[in-house]
Amino acid sequence: MRGRGDARSSSALAVSWRPATWHPRLDMGRLSRPRSSFSYRNLPRLLLFFLFVGPFNCLASYSRATELLYSLNEGLPAGVLIGSLAEDLRLLPRAGSRDPQSQPTEHSGTELNPPLSFSLASQGLSGQYVTLDNRSGELHTSAQEIDREELCLEGGGGAAWGGSISISSSPSADSCLLLLDVLVLPQEYFRFVKVKIAIRDINDNAPQFPVSQISVWVPENAPVNTRLAIEHPAMDPDIGTNGVQTYRLLDYHRMFTLDVEENENGERTPYLIVMGLLDRETQDQYVSIIIAEDGGSPPLLGSATLTIGISDINDNCPLFTDSQINVTVYGNATVGTPIAAVQAVDRDLGNNAQITYSYSQKVPLASKDLFHLDETTGVIKLFSKIGGSVLQTHKLTILANGPGCIPAVITALVTIIKVIFRPPEIVPRYIANEIDGIVYLKELEPVNTPIAFFTIRDPEGKYKVNCYLEGEGPFRLSPYKPYNNEYLLETTKPLDYELQQFYEIAVVAWNSEGFHVKKIIKVQLLDDNDNAPVFLQPLVELTIEENNAPNAFLTKLDATDADSGERGQVSYFLGPDAPSYFSLDSVTGILTVSTQLDREEKEKYRYTVRAVDSGKPPRESVATVAITVLDKNDNSPRFINKDFSFFVPENFPGYGEIGVISVTDADAGQNGWVALSMVNQSDIFVIDTGKGMLRAKVSLDREQQSSYTLWVEAVDGGEPPLSSTAKITILLLDINDNPPLVLFPQSNMSYLLVLPSTLPGSPVTEVYAVDKDTGMNAVIAYSIIGRRGPRPESFRIDPKTGNITLEEALMQTDYGLHRLLVKVSDHGYPEPLHSTVMVNLFVNDTVSNESYIESLLRKESEINIEEKQPQISIEPTHRKVEPGSCMPTLVALSVISLGSITLVTGMGIYICLRRGKTHHREDENLEVQIPLKGKIDLNVRERKPMDISNI
Repeated sequence: MRGRGDARSSSALAVSWRPATWHPRLDMGRLSRPRSSFSYRNLPRLLLFFLFVGPFNCLASYSRATELLYSLNEGLPAGVLIGSLAEDLRLLPRAGSRDPQSQPTEHSGTELNPPLSFSLASQGLSGQYVTLDNRSGELHTSAQEIDREELCLEGGGGAAWGGSISISSSPSADSCLLLLDVLVLPQEYFRFVKVKIAIRDINDNAPQFPVSQISVWVPENAPVNTRLAIEHPAMDPDIGTNGVQTYRLLDYHRMFTLDVEENENGERTPYLIVMGLLDRETQDQYVSIIIAEDGGSPPLLGSATLTIGISDINDNCPLFTDSQINVTVYGNATVGTPIAAVQAVDRDLGNNAQITYSYSQKVPLASKDLFHLDETTGVIKLFSKIGGSVLQTHKLTILANGPGCIPAVITALVTIIKVIFRPPEIVPRYIANEIDGIVYLKELEPVNTPIAFFTIRDPEGKYKVNCYLEGEGPFRLSPYKPYNNEYLLETTKPLDYELQQFYEIAVVAWNSEGFHVKKIIKVQLLDDNDNAPVFLQPLVELTIEENNAPNAFLTKLDATDADSGERGQVSYFLGPDAPSYFSLDSVTGILTVSTQLDREEKEKYRYTVRAVDSGKPPRESVATVAITVLDKNDNSPRFINKDFSFFVPENFPGYGEIGVISVTDADAGQNGWVALSMVNQSDIFVIDTGKGMLRAKVSLDREQQSSYTLWVEAVDGGEPPLSSTAKITILLLDINDNPPLVLFPQSNMSYLLVLPSTLPGSPVTEVYAVDKDTGMNAVIAYSIIGRRGPRPESFRIDPKTGNITLEEALMQTDYGLHRLLVKVSDHGYPEPLHSTVMVNLFVNDTVSNESYIESLLRKESEINIEEKQPQISIEPTHRKVEPGSCMPTLVALSVISLGSITLVTGMGIYICLRRGKTHHREDENLEVQIPLKGKIDLNVRERKPMDISNI
């Protein structure tokens, strides 16, 4: 079967079959009534009949079934021809055949009576995707565009032939079929046709990940070359090479790479491969962009954010920063007072970082009973009242235990000071927000913000108490006047969370006896949104080649925010001056362009991008993106005109400048450099390769050739080079370089017999001349500039036509030879050219003595020149006559001359027989008298070529 259309057209395969028991007489088409009585009302009965006889194998021999297979691309517009059932089934019979069962030729062209009719077995969904012409049997695409992915998903895993149209997706991944049942009527040509239309896939879907955020966890002790499958591969509804082909990472962090494995079903799964040693404590997370690319042309891309988390293993043990701490406890300390706290650090996470504290077995039981150690927090508290017999020094060896680790050891040396007098007291009253001994301040609090009041007093009331502030930070403790022993703690400088988040200071009170009391104050700063995001590059300069693929990656913008939490989360947005075809991912900062860029349309783009944090109110910063589109050789040279026309005067000197051929190329650099060359006529014309100046190598003669058609080719300097051609027409302007050419009379020795009976005003002869020039240079005027004869003024010439007429009646004295010198002049500029010719008129009744006339013609008597400019209208009366066009005129004149000679000769013989004698004149100056008839007879005798001279 023949395919139809272009690369997107459909193709058909027809398969006809008949059972082995088939016989023409038992053909199902002959089971119905005669065709003259058939009507489409019988169609439902016919369908019921087939439904009834279908299951019986005994009647299967009477069926005629045919299958047709077509294929076409998805997404075709309405009206595209899929196939012609009449042609593909060869239903038209051969010319001269009356047997309806005869196999027709494919191109027979014979019409059937009654005509064929095609219809779907039922209407169903047929009108949604295809249309069937009931008369011609042609299948076309309908207005509903076919989407292969939507169609096959709707069709499921296969469909039966039960309806007029159904959808079938076979087990093979690349099969998607529309199934139709078509009936061909009338009964004489009945066919039950199963039509399969295979829908071919095009690359109209980009790969898409099922989630936008993909997380992969890798143990920090994973060896190099460890492979981990990425759980959410990209999906592409397209099939074959249009499906997902490869994956890549935007940033491999020098730690990872990607590999793609394909299973037996053709599914591709990306694998993350570890390429370096990991350490969670050094970096616990890597973020990159995973890109999926299909195999279409051009390829389409899909992306998602890939977060690679490094899971912890127990590779660190608890550590103390110090090996020993010294603690002082007064003998009058209250039971339950915390006296110290130990803290070890484990860099692991979760259960791997759980630390428990315990006393070493070397610690005496008495010390354990006096001081309680919290195994979770490491806080040591006074567990019982200090008695007089208690040792003054206790050495507490404390162990920090981690899972699977050797315990870390620290020693707490506790010294008990027996108190005779009570120490000073420090009573705090907090102004700022305080929770569990920690004061919380906002970083934007102004200078001199009050934190707390402290009352310092001596319980005994006997000693003077002083106090001071211990520790570093922007704080001061000053007496609050006019009160005694009242002190105010306040800030001295602005607080900045980004510089330091936590301070620990102490208020120390001491009396004159040397007793010291210390109150620890912990200050925690609260972050505020006081920092705007900062771009690493305020000006981002990029380059990209024109004609890029859609959704091409440009760059990844990066901005940081010194604030913490949500206040430090940055989102990216395009500025209002950014063209709509640029896209910026608000989360990743990836900048892409969705369409192809054309350098010739716009070479540079400059717009702003914004980085906005999530604080309240949000802060933002702006950067500028400058994109330069690099040129590709995608434009052919272009002439400013499709056709060039130049008017050049003839006899133009060789290598003179005719004109400039202007050509441009929208590309830049080497791609825009253009060279010109001649395609034809290079033997006559030459063109300057760079400047485009057209010159003629030789002088041009309009009379030889009036115009030239040239073709010039322009080739650019790209790789590969592109070219274009232009047509050049050169029209030569006439100059007056040709005098008139006298065609009649042909010789100065020619003469014409004029009968004396010629009436005045009658034309006698004419002078006919042509001029090879054109325009005014070819306008010819005739004048008589010299006369000789008995009365030559009896003749005049029409200055426009050259017709010579008789002005006055001829008398007896006018017999003889009249000679008229005729000037034929053009109207050329600046100086007209002319030729002369002698017109000889012999007035007589007959020519009796030719030798006598010839002797008169040979005499070279002087003729007075009567130069007079003829007055005619300035219009070309003679068209330019090419040399070849004179031949018909000369042949006609020759025939007329021969006829005139024969007529005059016959008349002469008749006169001689009648008069019996011939009159001669003895005097040489006498002329033969010939009686004139009512009409003029022209008899031209050509003796020798005419000399045409220029005066």
